[in-house]
Amino acid sequence: MTNSPSSRRDDDGPLVTATDVRKARERLDDRSIVQRTPIDNSRSISRLVGGDVRLKMEHLQRTGSFKTRGAYNKLQRLRDRDEVERVVAASAGNHAQGVALAAQKTGLPATIVMPKNAPQAKVDATRGYGAEVVLEGIDFPTAVAHAREISERAGTEFVHAFDDPDIVAGQGTLGFEILEDVPDVDTIIVPIGGGGLIGGIGAAVTEANPDVRLVGVQAESMATVPDSLQKGRPQSTDGSTIADGIATGGISNLTFDLIEAHVDEVVTVTDEELAHGILVLLERAKQLVEGAGAAPVAAILGGHVDVDDETVVALLSGGNLDMTMLDTLMTYELTSRSQHIRLEVRIQDEPGVMGELANVIAAQSANIRTVDHVRSDDRLDVGEAFLEFLVETSGRGHATHIRDAIAETGYEVQRVN
Repeated sequence: MTNSPSSRRDDDGPLVTATDVRKARERLDDRSIVQRTPIDNSRSISRLVGGDVRLKMEHLQRTGSFKTRGAYNKLQRLRDRDEVERVVAASAGNHAQGVALAAQKTGLPATIVMPKNAPQAKVDATRGYGAEVVLEGIDFPTAVAHAREISERAGTEFVHAFDDPDIVAGQGTLGFEILEDVPDVDTIIVPIGGGGLIGGIGAAVTEANPDVRLVGVQAESMATVPDSLQKGRPQSTDGSTIADGIATGGISNLTFDLIEAHVDEVVTVTDEELAHGILVLLERAKQLVEGAGAAPVAAILGGHVDVDDETVVALLSGGNLDMTMLDTLMTYELTSRSQHIRLEVRIQDEPGVMGELANVIAAQSANIRTVDHVRSDDRLDVGEAFLEFLVETSGRGHATHIRDAIAETGYEVQRVN
């Protein structure tokens, strides 16, 4: 791969350039729409990975995502075209909110097509910015296809989430901000969905400082970029991930060319690593981000990017995490840390046994969240039952002590989660 900012596409002329990004930056003239987000040093994460980790807080944008940058740049250019009376876009949520807010500011009515399984918080927020929301299909490609049908109406312009030079240039303004705030940065780590964000950042960063390493991160189950680079053309895939913001299922010719020209490395992370990244950011950095936003930190924590003794900027691209998903992730992470354990105790089904066991657990300074009394199980003899306790602990050592204490009283006990 080359780091030449003058690289050209084979079909449609030049790539998005640093000059395009600078012009986009001039158009982002309203701080109530697009903010310059802060960069914060994370001492906790830095200690965990051995590098100086800075977090670019793009999840603190008004819409909770970087997407406003590209959308506002695009609509600023469209509003001066008399033939454009309405814009239409397709998105799982973040691009939807960006277009809706930009449309509100520029006075262009907006219709946003979202998958039926889009997080309700993102649907509500998009409507809250004044856009008409149409729910269609259960994945991003289906939503795009329906949005394109709507855009065939006279006076309607389709605003793609990433396959658009104006969108890419707007997203790329992040690159200049990072270089200005962290001039000694060695590595910038960016999540990849459709590739518009990393493509725009690459166009800006490569010209300004070609020595900076640019690393992209995809969800393992939706990792189209490694396959695309290997085969020399954009590839698509079907799959699912907790990181709905980067679950595009593919990249475009435009973003493929930008990635090939400017990105040094692309790594993948599992949903388990994404979940861990979200919880570490919440616990250690006090930042609530969604799966896509946590992808760069997940890649560092998972050892997929060597950042030892480097100054690293991890881009937290979005913070629109659905509360139901947060509950799911909390349950998963607490279980994996043995802070939520489920104990199955075989008992004689007699009065007082539950109280006795509750006292044993309480003596270990543990809290019982729930108890299930199971009598219908073919492993049980006549007159027996299982008591299943969901217990809160302080960690693995505490969990072991609780289980051992129950066993020492003569009960058969096993952990079942």
